[in-house]
Amino acid sequence: MDPAVRVLIVEDEVLIAMLLTELVEQLGCSVCDVAATEAGAVAMARAYEPGLIIVDAGLHEGSGVSAMNTILEQGFVPHIYVTGDKHLVRTLAGQAIVLEKPFFARDLSNGIERALAAADGP
Repeated sequence: MDPAVRVLIVEDEVLIAMLLTELVEQLGCSVCDVAATEAGAVAMARAYEPGLIIVDAGLHEGSGVSAMNTILEQGFVPHIYVTGDKHLVRTLAGQAIVLEKPFFARDLSNGIERALAAADGP
């Protein structure tokens, strides 16, 4: 993966956020920050302009899907949803790339590659 890709992680469960951070860094990307709320995700996306966002669909404070909808109003950002309910995310976010919890490191790697490739176009 490209080390220049800065990743924003949106996850309200501390252990999962730590795991995602570790996996992303092992894949060669850098994590610019971790947001735990919908409002934090929107603010950090504007501040950091990440190259990829990994977002939990359901947050204790707000919704990851709503956060991404707000972020995408400013322009496309490659993103992956991580969730325990991929069918709900598909209903709310259409053709989004969705990684269902629990997942393996290779699933995350494949999801990142798909998200970045989608941003580059066909």
